[in-house]
Formats: sequence, C-alpha cells, structure tokens
Amino acid sequence: MNALTLIIASALILMLGYRFYGAFIAAKVLALDSSVVTPAIRLEDGHDYVPTNRLVVFGHHFAAIAGAGPLVGPVLAAQFGYLPGALWILIGAVLGGAVHDAVILFASVRHDGKSLSEIAKEEIGPVTGFITGIAILFIITITMAGLAMVIVNALYKNSWGVFTISMTIPIAIFVGIYLRKLRPGKLGEASVIGVALIFLAVALGPIIKASPFAYLFFYDVKTLEIILPVYGFVAAALPVWLLLAPRDYLSSYMKIGTIAALALGIVIVHPQLQMPAITQFIHGGGPIINGKVWPFLFITIACGAVSGFHALIASGTTSKMLKDEADIKLIGYGGMIMEAFVAMMALIAATVLSPGDYFAINTPPAVFAHLGMQIKDLPILSQMVGENIAGRPGGAVSLAVGMAHVFSSIPGMKGLMAYWYQYVIMFEALFILTTIDAGTRVARYIAQDFLGLIYKPFRNSKSIILSIVLSAIVSFAWGYLLYGGDIATIWPIFGVSNQLLATLALAIGSNMILTRTKKISYTMTTFLPMLFMGVTSTAAGYLTIVNNYIPKHQTLPAVLAGLMIILATIIVADSIRKLLQTYASISNSPVEKLVAK
Repeated sequence: MNALTLIIASALILMLGYRFYGAFIAAKVLALDSSVVTPAIRLEDGHDYVPTNRLVVFGHHFAAIAGAGPLVGPVLAAQFGYLPGALWILIGAVLGGAVHDAVILFASVRHDGKSLSEIAKEEIGPVTGFITGIAILFIITITMAGLAMVIVNALYKNSWGVFTISMTIPIAIFVGIYLRKLRPGKLGEASVIGVALIFLAVALGPIIKASPFAYLFFYDVKTLEIILPVYGFVAAALPVWLLLAPRDYLSSYMKIGTIAALALGIVIVHPQLQMPAITQFIHGGGPIINGKVWPFLFITIACGAVSGFHALIASGTTSKMLKDEADIKLIGYGGMIMEAFVAMMALIAATVLSPGDYFAINTPPAVFAHLGMQIKDLPILSQMVGENIAGRPGGAVSLAVGMAHVFSSIPGMKGLMAYWYQYVIMFEALFILTTIDAGTRVARYIAQDFLGLIYKPFRNSKSIILSIVLSAIVSFAWGYLLYGGDIATIWPIFGVSNQLLATLALAIGSNMILTRTKKISYTMTTFLPMLFMGVTSTAAGYLTIVNNYIPKHQTLPAVLAGLMIILATIIVADSIRKLLQTYASISNSPVEKLVAK
C-alpha cells in the first residue's frame, strides 16, 4: 500500500470526526458556555491557576498528552501489521479518546480545576474518590517510568541528542520570562525566538559531539536514569509559567511542524509500506509484544487512540489555565484528534522500513537471531545516521530512522540524514519530557490532595516547601522503578494501567453526563467506550501477569498490575451503581429500590 493513500484517508476521517462528532459533544453533550467564569480566572494565583492564551494552552495540552505514546505505541504495534493499528487509531480517537479528553477537561473546569480523584468524590462518592486517588498515584508513577525508559534507550551514549535536549530547558525558561516579565503578550516574538534557538541547538549538535566538551553530554543508561527524575522534580517544583507552559508551547510547534513536514515528505517521496497489512504475529508469539492483537494492540497504542493519562493532564494543569470554556472543543477534542494524526504518521514511518530492519532495531540481537529474518538496509542506515541503531528497543529509534529515511529521500536531502535522525530523536525526547514534567506536577497535586485528608489545610496550601517536598517524593518513586526496570517489564504494565485509568475516567464522566443532561443516550458516548476499555484492559492485565510476569518471577510488576485491576473493578462497579441510581431517580423506575438495596 502507498503511504500517501493512508495519510489522505486518515486526515479526512479525523477532520470529519472533529467537525461533526466533536461539535455534537461540545454543543449537546457538554453544552459548553463561554459565559462561565473558569477556575483560571476565579482562582488565579500566579503559580498553578494562570489564565493563559488559548494557543499556549493548546500547545501545553497537546504537548503534554502527546508524549511518547503516539510515537512509540504505534511503532511497537506495527509488529501486527499496519492495518490493525490504523483502524484502532482512527476509530478509537474519534469515538473514544477525544470524547474522554473533552469530558474530563469540562468536568475539571466545572469542579474548580480539581483533580480526577476529587471529581470522582463529588460525582460518585467519597469511597470512589479515595480509591481513584490511590489508583492514579500508582498509574502515574508507572507511566512516568515507562515514558522515561523510552528516552533512556534513545539518548544513551548520544552526546548530540543529549546536548540538544538539555538546551531546550534554558530556552523554555527564557521564553517564559520573556512572556511574563520582558514582553508580556508578545507571543509571536517569543515563538519565533524560541523555535529559532531550538533549531540552533540541533545545528550545534555535531560541533559539540566533535569537541572536547562532548563528554559532558555522553551518558550511559544508569546515569540517564538518575538525571531524568531530577529533571522531573525541578520542572514540577517551578511555577507553571516559567518552564512547563513555554516548553510545552514550543514543543507543540516542533511536533506539529515535524509531522506536517513528514506528511509533505511522503507526498514528495511516495514511499510504499513495506510491512504487510497483517503479520503472522496477530495470533501471538511476536518478539516485541508477547500476545495476540486483542487485547494487546489496545494497550500498546494508548495515546493516539484512547489514553487515561490525558485525564490527568486535563484535570491537573490544563483546566487551571483555560480562560474560556468554549475552547474545550479545540483543546480537549481537537488536541486528541491532532494526536491521532501524529500516531498515524508514526505508524507509517515505522512501516516504510523493511520488516527485517524494523525487527532488528526493536529487538535485542539475541532475540532477532532466532526470528529467521534478513536485514536489508540496516548497515547503510546505521552508517548514514552515525549511530549503531541495531538492538535499541522501545520504538523511538526505529521511528527516528523511518522518519529520517523519508526526509533524506527528498531530492537534495540525502547527505543530511544524520541531522534528520538527531532532529527526530530530539523531537521525540522533547515531547516525552513535556509529558514527564506535566505528569510529575499532576502527581504532586494528587499527593497534596491525599495529605489534605489527614490535615485539611495541606490541600489548599500554597507552601513552596510543601511543593518541593512532594515533587521530590513523586520523582523518587517513578525514578526508582525506572532505575530497576527495562522496557520489557515497564511498558506492558504502563499500557494496562494507562487504559484502566481511561476506563475510570470514562466511568466518572458517564455519571457526570447523566446527572447534568438527564439523557441516557448522551451518556452512551462515554459508557460504551468505558465498557470496551474495561474488558480489554482487564484481559490484557490478567494475561500479562499470568504469561509474562509470573513465569519470569517479576513480583513487583505482577503485584502492581493485579492491584490496578482490583482498584479499577471497585471504581467501575461503584460508578455503575451510582449510574443506575441516578437513572432510577430520573425515570422513577422500580430499579431505584433494587439499587438502594
């Protein structure tokens, strides 16, 4: 199949979904109202609650939700062939993921920018709120470790890539100060300066790599596994306007611009998808994903289709920055639609590689040797990018090679493949870091809510010391998992936990919709996706524990996965009980007596 055909079809489906189904969700299901004064305005504090330009909020939200997931998940799922992943991205995003994101963002705005656990407490009950908080803390800890592992596999012993990523931190801080202190409101100026400086950092990479200072940016795996949690701590402790918002905003330019450039490159080059539509691994036995297409495709491709992590961003940071409730359609639903297109482009970039080269990159050499596959262009590709790209699992490297291969095939670009490769590595790592810093910050909010149960003033405390202490604890927790794990142990539990969180968010959203609209038909927009994600995620979790963790004596991930399934089951059951109770009271049905018992 030609990649161009898939791009055009995907773009049309996603645009139609936004135009019609997104409009239905915004106007009918949520009834968005611009006259509502948002928490960012009512509760402005200059630190967390900050009314922000809608484009900056879109940039922050999009960059924070579109971390590793829409890049890495589709690349790993290419093991099954391009067709299963493409169908799930398009259907899942339009009918599930975008609805999930918009509904939770709306819920948080209507609940004073509170976290998902607080929303659950008010919409369903205190027990569900408490259990949701525990579940979120587990999930977000696992998520941060899983995303950070992708960066480690892409950046170790890569001084060019580490230098470029490191430079984005002072650049983002400069842009934040520029917009807040030096030239308030001059968003266009700050954007041009910030993007230009990031491109300069990429261009200086080979100079640094060849200089005596290269050792300052040349790290092994374990060193990176220490540096990343330290970065998460710093980013979570700083005011949102100083690093988080400007970095995410600049990152959105890089991501959207790069994906647009890749689409243009595919239009020019017309590459063929070398991976078949369906491979023999859909029935299980694959070297990357050890399981069948159902249920494992649906936990591997999370961001890009449906992702529970998005609920944490929507209710953790985005809702505290939104100036106009009507922007929820653009930021919540539209941000997810844009992410789905990114996921589709990542899938295409991976499947233009020959199957042998794809599996050689994404599996350890010892595993690849038993597959009986032949590499095609791998030695040449390694030489062109200036790095040994074989045996680098996680999806980031194969995506970078695939994208660089398309870019370098454009007339006049062949000699620049090393630059394209490092640019894409920077592009991937930059977005994963935006997810890590936003996620760590959200985890700090959740931890603060928990402390509020013990000592109520903690919940509303503006103490800088408390923020620093909680940020340090959260960063240490996911850093501990990162330091002791690998992609094979962390990614499966990340996928299961992430999709169980989506199930919880959709359950909470279903209760909110029924309470506000009194229409069971509108409630189905979240209830049906909740059922599918709940069954699928539970099945994937059970199979992962039984077939992967227990045989390998991996006790900690097995316990965490099992605990997540138990917590999710309790929350969903209580949500359905509340849903039936609400429905009974609305319809004056005899069901009310049954529910009361």
